[in-house]
Amino acid sequence: MDAVISDAGPVDTAAIATLYGQLFSPPWSAREVEDLIAHPGASAFVVRRPHEADIAGYILGRVAADEAEVLSIGVDPRWRRLGVGRKLIHILAERSRAMGAKQIFLEVSAVNAPAVALYRALGFMQRGVRRGYYQLPGKPAEDALLFALDLSINPRVD
Repeated sequence: MDAVISDAGPVDTAAIATLYGQLFSPPWSAREVEDLIAHPGASAFVVRRPHEADIAGYILGRVAADEAEVLSIGVDPRWRRLGVGRKLIHILAERSRAMGAKQIFLEVSAVNAPAVALYRALGFMQRGVRRGYYQLPGKPAEDALLFALDLSINPRVD
């Protein structure tokens, strides 16, 4: 993968919001992304090819006390299956561990088989199900699977 991962900042909020809107509904505004990044305990990273403005992916997370949470992760479809998501999870886990987190949590749609497979391959364990959690107009409700990774047992996720 010929790409660079860096901390995301205010200059990246529009690109993150654009990619988020291409992948998820309802979309987030750049202001909403900026507010998430500015939150105490937040971490945000973007992936870019060298010398390109567009991002290939992003991850937003936060730490509260000794727990971390993946708020959102997105990878441009052209960059999938190249290790981008894996690297983003890895860097967020490392940052969260450095901030004192013992576990990192996330939720994912039960029908998102590639993401579920990635999280399981990284050592995340399913901790629960939220029935009918994702409800979008004109679509059937989807369950959310809740996953956790124990950062003290799994010192690396790559």
